[in-house]
Amino acid sequence: MTQNVSFEDVQRVAELAHLELTADETPRMVQDLNAILDYVAELNELDTSGVAPLAQVSELEGAGGASSLREDRPRPSVERTAVMPQAPETDNIFFKVPKVIER
Repeated sequence: MTQNVSFEDVQRVAELAHLELTADETPRMVQDLNAILDYVAELNELDTSGVAPLAQVSELEGAGGASSLREDRPRPSVERTAVMPQAPETDNIFFKVPKVIER
């Protein structure tokens, strides 16, 4: 197995993602990420010259494609006066929700 991701890489990504990895989890994460990258490298060795690139699986023939999607057209929304009384807290224009992000 080729070392692609280092211990320091995992620690930095965990820091950026605000993850708290234990001392036991970090080496396991290095091993798992390197295994994933090795598998991707193995997939890159496959000959895909005859395979058309796709942006969405729905582009595959027989997968439904655009014909299985509903027409994209504007529709009226629910009246604000009907939903605001059901909200736990509101200023009669917007729903008020608790703060989620502390930073």
